[in-house]
Amino acid sequence: MFKTAQGAAALSLAANVSLVALKLGVGLAIGSISVLSDAVDSGMDLVGAMVALVAIRMAAKPADREHPYGHGKIENVSGIIESLLIFGAAGFIAFEAVRRLDSGGSIDNVYLGIIAMGISLVINVSMALHLRRVARETGSIALEATARHRTSDVVTSLGVLVGLVIVQASGSKVLDPAVALAVAAFVTWTGFRMFGRSFRDLMDMRLPENEEDLVRDILTRRQDQFVSYHSMRTRRSGRYRHVDFHLVVPRLATVAEAHELTDQIEADVEAAMPGTITTIHVEPCLVPAEQCQASCTDAATPYCREHPHPLEGPEHALR
Repeated sequence: MFKTAQGAAALSLAANVSLVALKLGVGLAIGSISVLSDAVDSGMDLVGAMVALVAIRMAAKPADREHPYGHGKIENVSGIIESLLIFGAAGFIAFEAVRRLDSGGSIDNVYLGIIAMGISLVINVSMALHLRRVARETGSIALEATARHRTSDVVTSLGVLVGLVIVQASGSKVLDPAVALAVAAFVTWTGFRMFGRSFRDLMDMRLPENEEDLVRDILTRRQDQFVSYHSMRTRRSGRYRHVDFHLVVPRLATVAEAHELTDQIEADVEAAMPGTITTIHVEPCLVPAEQCQASCTDAATPYCREHPHPLEGPEHALR
């Protein structure tokens, strides 16, 4: 159950409820602003996990009349929401830390805080590893955002734990709010990274170069079956990649032959990058025989020798 995107999101939600209760209770009991700051961060995780769970369920819905391309972008929207929650948490943590620095104050029972943060660290490490694995297997953007947030929790919990140990050893009153400020800074950095990734996908930015290269490699391996390709466009929507391009085939190729070739290319792309939707526009070759780059029977016909390509240019060269 917990190996699916929805199952992992539900597990993350349950873990967050436990962590918020633990850290909030301990933080209030001992008066530690750093533990309370981590509790606030976990509280934002809780809200984020709820958002991610809803987004994953909505994104899993099949395409319908109103959403013919599916509901994948809702995962990107949830990533934006999670990042905004992170910014809010960071601002609150920084405000409380500065106030504690100004007013002073001490921690009543440091050992209790150390135990609580140790438990939190173990849970966060376990959840971060599990969420990353499931996000990688399912391609869920919402779950990836949650996994990134959980990874930041590992760092913040570790920082708070180390800070409490030093407070216990040195008796410093300044270190506790200073650690809280460091937590706020790190959480803000994590939020910017998450926001950037989700925003890029919402703006339909092209896929990474290495993923586009996989498509080009597939086309290169099949270059003896078509003339050229051009106008490649790529983007990502939620967990799905979208690839489209124009494929120039021999002019005398039948519709059935062209259709079979596009099916083969689409299958190759799906095998290389699961979750990829490939759309191919087929057009006939009109290149003169002396310029032909493909081994096809059309090259010997008079039409090839007499009719130049109406769209000649470097973009029509095989690449």
